[in-house]
Amino acid sequence: MDDTAYDFDLFTIGIGSGGVRASRVAAAHGARVAAAEEYRVGGTCVIRGCVPKKMLVYGAHFAEDLEDAKQFGWDIEGKSFDWVRLRDIVQRDVTRLEGLYGETLSNHNVTVFEERAEITGDHEITLASGKVITAKYILIATGAKPHMPEFEGNEHCITSNEAFHLEEVPKRVLIAGGGYIANEFAGIFNEFGSKVTIANRSDVILRAYDPALRDRLLQISLTKGIEFCFNVEFEYVRKQEDGTLLVKMTNHEERVYDQVMIATGRVPNIDGLGLENVGIELGRKGEIKVDAYSKTNIDYIYAVGDVTDRVQLTPVAIREGQAFADSVFGPDKPYAVDHSCIPSAVFSHPPIASVGMTEGEARNSLGNVRVFQSDFRPMKNVVAGRSERGLYKMIVDAANDKIVGVHMIGPESPEIMQAAAVAVKAGLTKADFDATTAIHPTMAEELVLLR
Repeated sequence: MDDTAYDFDLFTIGIGSGGVRASRVAAAHGARVAAAEEYRVGGTCVIRGCVPKKMLVYGAHFAEDLEDAKQFGWDIEGKSFDWVRLRDIVQRDVTRLEGLYGETLSNHNVTVFEERAEITGDHEITLASGKVITAKYILIATGAKPHMPEFEGNEHCITSNEAFHLEEVPKRVLIAGGGYIANEFAGIFNEFGSKVTIANRSDVILRAYDPALRDRLLQISLTKGIEFCFNVEFEYVRKQEDGTLLVKMTNHEERVYDQVMIATGRVPNIDGLGLENVGIELGRKGEIKVDAYSKTNIDYIYAVGDVTDRVQLTPVAIREGQAFADSVFGPDKPYAVDHSCIPSAVFSHPPIASVGMTEGEARNSLGNVRVFQSDFRPMKNVVAGRSERGLYKMIVDAANDKIVGVHMIGPESPEIMQAAAVAVKAGLTKADFDATTAIHPTMAEELVLLR
C-alpha cells in the first residue's frame, strides 16, 4: 500500500508533551500528521502537572519569605493569602499555554481532532464522532493517570488532578503516598495553612532518592508541622453530613479530614485505546512495551512518554517524541534515547535534586566509592533565624575519580542541579570540580569545595 493510500502519514493519539513534539517534528520533516486529544492540548505536565504545580510552589514559598522578611528589615503589615486568586491566575496561565501548544501544531499544519480516538483495525483509527481515519504510522502518547487504590469510600477522595481546582484550602488534609507528588503537595498545603498528614504504606518516602536526602526532608517536614503515618492502609473513608471525611486507617483511630488526596503513583493511560484490536503487547502494570526506538510489537505502531512507563518525566517524553519523529520521518539514520543518568527534582519545601547513582547503588555496582558531603546552613536561613540545613552529597568512583552521582536538598537545588548534571553526564571527575573556582557567597559553591 503506497503512502498516498492512507489519510495521514502519522496519527498521534494524545497531545501532551511527547505527542506535541513528535507531531510537530514529523510534520517539519514533511509528513502529513493528525493528532487527537480528548481533554485539553498540553497533557499532564502543562494542564494538571508540573507547570501549575510549580506555580503553586512559588506561591507557597511566599509564606516563609514574608515571615523571613522581618529579619531582613522589612515590615509587612496585614498580609493575607487568597487561594482563589492564585488558583484562577494559575488556571489562566495554563489556558494561555494550552493555546500556544495549539498554535504550534496549527503552524506546522498538524490536523487536530479534539475528541477521543481508538485503534479499531490495521492502520485504522476511529474517532468518537464515528469518523474513520487511516494512517501509515500510529503513535500512542496518552501518558499516565493517577492510581486510585480500591477501598471503601475512595470516591470521596481527590487526586492531584482535582487539587488545582479546589474551592478552598482544606483546613485538614490527608495525603496518601510517599512519592514526589505527595511530598510536593504536602509542602504546598502546609505553607497555605493546612494541617497536613501524609499516610504511606511503607516507612520510606521518595524511595528512589538517596537515603540522606529522604531523611533530611522528613526531619525538616516534621519541624514544619507535617505529620507522617507510616505502614498504614485505608480501611474506609466516609463522608459525614457536614461534608467532612471520617477516615479509618489500619492501627489508627478514626480521624476527620476536610480532604483526602490520593498520590500513590501513576498508571499508564490505556483504557479504551483499542490496543487489543491489533494485539499490542502490555507489561505487568499495563504499560505499552516498546523497544529502544519506541516501537511496539506492531511494526507501524509506536509509543512514547508515560504510557510506556520507562521514565515518567516530561523532558524524557519530549526526547522520545523527537527521536521517534527523526528516526521514522527524518533523513538520518534512526537513533534511540539514552535513559541513563537522568536528573530529576522534587519541588518539596525545601526542594531535592538528584542525578546519577545513590550511594547504595554505587556501592552495589562499583564496589569502591568515595563519598563527599557538605551539611550546611544557607546564609539566608542564618539571617532569618531558621535552623533548616542544606545537604549536598557527591558519589565518586574510586577507580577513576569519575563523579557518578550528585544529590542535593536545599533552596534552589533543582536550578543548581541542571548545570551539575551536565558535568556528571559528561563523565567529569572530582578533580575537575576541585579545579573550578567557587562563586562566593553561594550555596552552589559547596559543590566545588567538597573535601
